[in-house]
Amino acid sequence: MEKDRTQRYAESLERIVRSDHQYLKETVPDFQDMCRVVTPEKTIPTKIIIDIREMYKEIRNRLTEIKAVKQLLQGKYRQYYHRNPIVDKEVMEFGFIVKNTYSRFEYVMLQKQKQELRKAKEKEQPPTARDRGGLFQWFHSQEHQVGLLKAVRLLKELDYEAPPQGIGHERREVAENRPRSLTLFIIAGEPGSIDNLQSGIRFREHDVIERYGVQELHGLLVHLREIDPSELQKLFQRLIEASGGPKIRCLLFPVRSPKDMERDLTGAAKKTLQEMAGGEVRVFSGSQNGNIGEPTHRG
Repeated sequence: MEKDRTQRYAESLERIVRSDHQYLKETVPDFQDMCRVVTPEKTIPTKIIIDIREMYKEIRNRLTEIKAVKQLLQGKYRQYYHRNPIVDKEVMEFGFIVKNTYSRFEYVMLQKQKQELRKAKEKEQPPTARDRGGLFQWFHSQEHQVGLLKAVRLLKELDYEAPPQGIGHERREVAENRPRSLTLFIIAGEPGSIDNLQSGIRFREHDVIERYGVQELHGLLVHLREIDPSELQKLFQRLIEASGGPKIRCLLFPVRSPKDMERDLTGAAKKTLQEMAGGEVRVFSGSQNGNIGEPTHRG
């Protein structure tokens, strides 16, 4: 009687192994398919992520149960244990597959988490000069970039400012010191001639000048009143004729509103300078399509 009861118990343990084995045969392929859906590029619903982790937990429980039951059968109930090499091999393979599949899944999830953190940090950080487009690469120096950004910000604030009669004396003085327009310029050509011109120009406090390269000089002029571009054109024409003549050329970009800067000025400048003749001063037109103004006649 005791033998029959022990044998029946051993058989019930074997049924547990068979049941768990069948569960693994049906579930592991589904588990693999679900994990393949998760990639760094795709947005995966939270429910799928939860289902994958729950499924993995259950699979691990079944594998652990099979291992514990087999140890019990091979020990205390060895005489009643009918070992099945095929099942043993498949269970081992399932364990290997599930481990590798879930490791890849967690790696992808880690990558996605890093991407989200990176995006969140980018949103928190103020845009850099490079992020703001070609205009803000006008200068190499960070200090000069900040000066340009400040001038643009003050120019933008004028659009929202109350009329002078509606503000106090102190506010009016501040407003009067704000730029009414800006002019960006490039002088390009023979290095020695640029050196002569640079040493002969006297700039004001808020103007910015930078030797952008051996053959280029970049600058910003801050105007406290509206300036006719033709005035600057004539001024730079005289400076160029006195310093380098046909060995250098100058390109001016008048800016009256931040909207004037919603263009790739650096790209336009590079293209236009290649078209210009030596000693020429040219004004970039205000149109958004990037057309260039007519060249200035020399002499």
